[in-house]
Amino acid sequence: MGCFASKDQDYGGNRKRPVNIGEVIVFVPGLRIPKPVDFSAAFAGQLSKSMVERLTVLRSRIVVMAGQEGPTITRTKRKSSTQYGGSVLADFQQALEDYLPVLLGLVKDGNRLQHEVSYAWINHEDDAEEHVVANAWYEVLSVLHLMAMLLFYQANSLLLPRASTDGYQPKVSEESKRASVDIFLKAAGYLDCAVRDVLPCLPPDIRRNLPVDLSEGVLRALCLQALGQAVDIQLGMAIDSAKATLAVKRRLACEMVKYWQQALDNITNLPLASGWGEKHQLFIKWKLIEAKAAAYYYHGLILDEGNTEKSHGMAVAALQAADEYLKESKKACERFNAAPPLSKMPPLWGTMKYLSEKIPKDTSSKVRINRDLYTHEKIMETAPTLPDFVLALKPDDYSLPPVHPSWNAEATKQSALSPTKL
Repeated sequence: MGCFASKDQDYGGNRKRPVNIGEVIVFVPGLRIPKPVDFSAAFAGQLSKSMVERLTVLRSRIVVMAGQEGPTITRTKRKSSTQYGGSVLADFQQALEDYLPVLLGLVKDGNRLQHEVSYAWINHEDDAEEHVVANAWYEVLSVLHLMAMLLFYQANSLLLPRASTDGYQPKVSEESKRASVDIFLKAAGYLDCAVRDVLPCLPPDIRRNLPVDLSEGVLRALCLQALGQAVDIQLGMAIDSAKATLAVKRRLACEMVKYWQQALDNITNLPLASGWGEKHQLFIKWKLIEAKAAAYYYHGLILDEGNTEKSHGMAVAALQAADEYLKESKKACERFNAAPPLSKMPPLWGTMKYLSEKIPKDTSSKVRINRDLYTHEKIMETAPTLPDFVLALKPDDYSLPPVHPSWNAEATKQSALSPTKL
């Protein structure tokens, strides 16, 4: 009923860590891959042949797809991501959705069969490489995590800028932006369900020994990352909209800061010293700095609308902070891309393309004007506190699906095999 780690060679694998993962808009901290299990041996005489076959076929489909298509998914390129990568992701996601209701029959009402199989998954973030746990709730948790990560890859595919027909710089379509927001919220729903409904079902000893990428802190960080990236897309659409006010843009930027800060708080104390875990942490730090640049920029513009000397001084300080965060974000981006596995920054678009042009220009202009009006001593030397807004974006409301109807026929058999109650 416990778990143990095993090296890749124990399963005859010949897997290598990727050296380069290509262009990254949405970082996925390692894809977890299931290894084959033998349901026939574990459930001999306890489940019907048809049920054993159903479990075997559904899970084997996932194992095969993960092994064959995993490299394609994790190294998606702009040229192929929509046509090929999109269909692969959809098929993979469907395979997981087909498996989950059948799998849940092994844990329903404390099913005594939930401990009969040792489920093995490759763990890209743990030095042990693989974790094997004899508990079906671990399998449920792993499936939900994989479902969410496939959505992350799908969002990355949608958000990679592509060459436009009008000959201008590569861009992301409005349709892709809107679709990506829905995808992020759906992924956040899977992760929220994993934390809320699945982790508590695992015994404390197993929870303590879970691979780091299934720990509560990482699951929460991934959920918040999804929400933070969704707000980033919303801010970009607001920037493009003539109807969106400065107040709306500031609120979105400030909320984005809170999402990324909370994501960082959840993984700060986790053992992510190297590899995928370290790169994940660098990604969140980079996005937090970008969010602060946006928040201070819009806060500064609103402060500058005031009619007092104090408001103009605070505006200058906020815009200067935005400029400093923008400069730091470029360094943070370089640190992220240089960390193994290597990655590449796609052409700028959306929020950061706009802000990378506007922040230096507006900051220089406002500082010059206000320094002419007021003495240096009257200009605030520290950035004003950002407004604290209640977070509006929430994960999709997702719950585990009903147990597959095929389990109804198994209930009588398992009841007959149970010890007689006195």
